[in-house]
Amino acid sequence: QVQLVESGGGLVQPGGSLRLSCAASGSIFSINAMDWYRQAPGKQRELVATITSGGNTGYADSVKGRFTISRDNAKNTVYLQMNSLKPEDTAVYYCMLSVGAGRPVVFYNYWGQGTQVTVSS
Repeated sequence: QVQLVESGGGLVQPGGSLRLSCAASGSIFSINAMDWYRQAPGKQRELVATITSGGNTGYADSVKGRFTISRDNAKNTVYLQMNSLKPEDTAVYYCMLSVGAGRPVVFYNYWGQGTQVTVSS
């Protein structure tokens, strides 16, 4: 079984910064893509940032230049550094990891529990 634990959300003023973390534990063989999604009230969940096992990254246009995704493979952890936050960044943020586990190894997508980010003065 694989568990994901997110941390780092909270309330921040516009222009401020937050760093989200998502740590995976359990019987993990390897992790492919690591993604961050967000869902604002009344809106669909959207992909914010992604990072491959090789370190290639991709971002939604709305966060380019402000957010940075990174990963620590030794710790099975993905991070999202969020700078210059705007009120429209307010949402519940979820990590999603493509995790290989078991014998034979099978990859499944696992989701974190979500962490609230609120940007408000």
